[in-house]
Amino acid sequence: MEEREIFSKMIEILRIYTKDAALLEKASFETHILDDLKVNSARLVDVIIKCEDVFGITIEDDEADKIRTIGDAVALIKAKVG
Repeated sequence: MEEREIFSKMIEILRIYTKDAALLEKASFETHILDDLKVNSARLVDVIIKCEDVFGITIEDDEADKIRTIGDAVALIKAKVG
Protein backbone atom coordinates (compact mmCIF):
# COMPACT_ATOMS: atom_id res chain seq x y z
CA MET A 1 0.00 0.00 0.00
CA GLU A 2 1.36 3.41 -1.00
CA GLU A 3 1.99 6.22 1.50
CA ARG A 4 -0.48 8.53 -0.27
CA GLU A 5 -3.24 5.92 -0.02
CA ILE A 6 -2.53 5.40 3.70
CA PHE A 7 -2.41 9.19 4.18
CA SER A 8 -5.81 9.61 2.50
CA LYS A 9 -7.34 6.93 4.69
CA MET A 10 -5.80 8.55 7.76
CA ILE A 11 -7.43 11.86 6.85
CA GLU A 12 -10.81 10.13 6.60
CA ILE A 13 -10.28 8.45 9.98
CA LEU A 14 -9.18 11.72 11.58
CA ARG A 15 -12.18 13.59 10.12
CA ILE A 16 -14.42 11.87 12.70
CA TYR A 17 -12.25 12.92 15.65
CA THR A 18 -11.04 16.39 14.60
CA LYS A 19 -13.06 19.23 16.14
CA ASP A 20 -12.60 21.49 13.11
CA ALA A 21 -12.66 19.46 9.88
CA ALA A 22 -11.30 22.49 7.97
CA LEU A 23 -7.94 21.84 9.66
CA LEU A 24 -7.64 18.65 7.63
CA GLU A 25 -7.69 20.60 4.36
CA LYS A 26 -4.12 21.77 5.00
CA ALA A 27 -2.93 18.58 6.72
CA SER A 28 0.42 17.11 5.75
CA PHE A 29 2.70 14.34 6.96
CA GLU A 30 4.13 16.84 9.48
CA THR A 31 0.72 17.75 10.96
CA HIS A 32 0.71 17.07 14.71
CA ILE A 33 -2.44 15.15 15.59
CA LEU A 34 -2.90 16.52 19.11
CA ASP A 35 -1.58 20.07 18.68
CA ASP A 36 -2.53 20.96 15.10
CA LEU A 37 -5.78 19.02 14.75
CA LYS A 38 -6.89 19.48 18.36
CA VAL A 39 -7.60 15.76 18.80
CA ASN A 40 -7.52 15.02 22.52
CA SER A 41 -5.48 12.11 23.86
CA ALA A 42 -8.55 9.99 24.62
CA ARG A 43 -9.72 10.39 21.03
CA LEU A 44 -6.24 9.49 19.80
CA VAL A 45 -6.81 6.05 21.30
CA ASP A 46 -10.01 5.83 19.24
CA VAL A 47 -8.07 6.87 16.13
CA ILE A 48 -5.54 4.10 16.75
CA ILE A 49 -8.27 1.50 17.25
CA LYS A 50 -9.95 2.66 14.03
CA CYS A 51 -6.60 2.36 12.20
CA GLU A 52 -6.27 -1.21 13.43
CA ASP A 53 -9.73 -2.01 12.05
CA VAL A 54 -9.32 -0.21 8.72
CA PHE A 55 -5.84 -1.52 7.95
CA GLY A 56 -6.16 -4.96 9.58
CA ILE A 57 -3.16 -4.48 11.85
CA THR A 58 -2.33 -4.48 15.55
CA ILE A 59 -0.64 -1.44 17.05
CA GLU A 60 1.14 -2.14 20.33
CA ASP A 61 1.00 0.38 23.19
CA ASP A 62 4.68 1.31 22.84
CA GLU A 63 4.16 1.92 19.11
CA ALA A 64 1.05 4.02 19.76
CA ASP A 65 3.01 6.16 22.21
CA LYS A 66 5.34 7.20 19.36
CA ILE A 67 2.55 8.48 17.09
CA ARG A 68 2.63 12.26 17.16
CA THR A 69 2.11 13.29 13.54
CA ILE A 70 0.10 11.96 10.64
CA GLY A 71 3.43 10.95 9.10
CA ASP A 72 4.29 8.89 12.20
CA ALA A 73 1.03 7.00 11.82
CA VAL A 74 1.49 6.53 8.07
CA ALA A 75 5.05 5.18 8.52
CA LEU A 76 3.94 2.72 11.20
CA ILE A 77 0.97 1.51 9.17
CA LYS A 78 3.06 1.18 6.00
CA ALA A 79 5.62 -0.94 7.88
CA LYS A 80 2.87 -3.21 9.19
CA VAL A 81 0.86 -3.68 6.01
CA GLY A 82 3.99 -4.28 3.96
